[in-house]
Amino acid sequence: MAHEHLDNVKHYLLDLQDRLCEGLAKADGQASFKEESWSREEGGGGRSRVIESGAVFEKGGVNYSHVYGAELPPSATAARPELSGRAFHAVGVSWVLHPENPHVPTSHGNVRFFIAEKTGEPPVWWFGGGYDLTPFYPVMEDVVHWHSVARAACQPFGEDVYPRYKKWCDDYFYLKHRDETRGVGGLFFDDLNAGSFEDCFAFQRAVGDSFLEAYVPIVERRRDDDWNAQARDFQLYRRGRYVEFNLVWDRGTLFGLQSGGRTESILMSMPPLARWEYGYTPVPGSPEARLTEEFLRPRDWLGEASANP
Repeated sequence: MAHEHLDNVKHYLLDLQDRLCEGLAKADGQASFKEESWSREEGGGGRSRVIESGAVFEKGGVNYSHVYGAELPPSATAARPELSGRAFHAVGVSWVLHPENPHVPTSHGNVRFFIAEKTGEPPVWWFGGGYDLTPFYPVMEDVVHWHSVARAACQPFGEDVYPRYKKWCDDYFYLKHRDETRGVGGLFFDDLNAGSFEDCFAFQRAVGDSFLEAYVPIVERRRDDDWNAQARDFQLYRRGRYVEFNLVWDRGTLFGLQSGGRTESILMSMPPLARWEYGYTPVPGSPEARLTEEFLRPRDWLGEASANP
């Protein structure tokens, strides 16, 4: 039964990768995704798809991977010692989009499935994933749309699901050393195995299937907004925060590197350009200051929108 579950998830994820690439290439309107297949000596492989120098996307990627082995890396067993000595499969699709126009937000997402097996014992499995939005010049209309789609995806699974996974996203994508969120959040869930496999798998599909609905309308609204060198410099400065999170705090990056995953695919999430500036402080009252003052902290975006229609 475990392998039947794995096969069903793989079939969904490969199809999701196809649909994401098709929808994002259409939104870009100029560039297309280029695919590179790869294999992992210890077991598994994947297909990486990258879009570059497009009308919208300076760089983006949608990666599928399936890695497996006889033993888990230290990053996994340190937190879950009960997994020691188990063979494992980890399969997922991850994506990240870095638009050139500073008014179009960066976005990231992934959906994944993990299963670990040991002879004579029941398998240990769970789902994880989510998506988040990282604007540089945020617009409240876009943030509300983003969270509205996220809430609608969660709604069939219970009234408490969106608030819980929205908070988990705020907490996870938090740069402790900067005392700010990475962006305006979204959804994040992990270790999902409560109830049946079918129910958990249905939720993963709801999250993956809702991404284009959440993101593409924002791209279409902002892609033609005017920008200048100052806005570009600020975008690159804020991209530095994105790099800091991925290299310092992100568990997926650490797991991928420690498990012998393909480095190029793991670091696909990095922006093509970024910059750091010592002691940078935005001009008070400027759009750049508004980002940190109003948006880079947990907020009840939908509740506030309802209270201030």
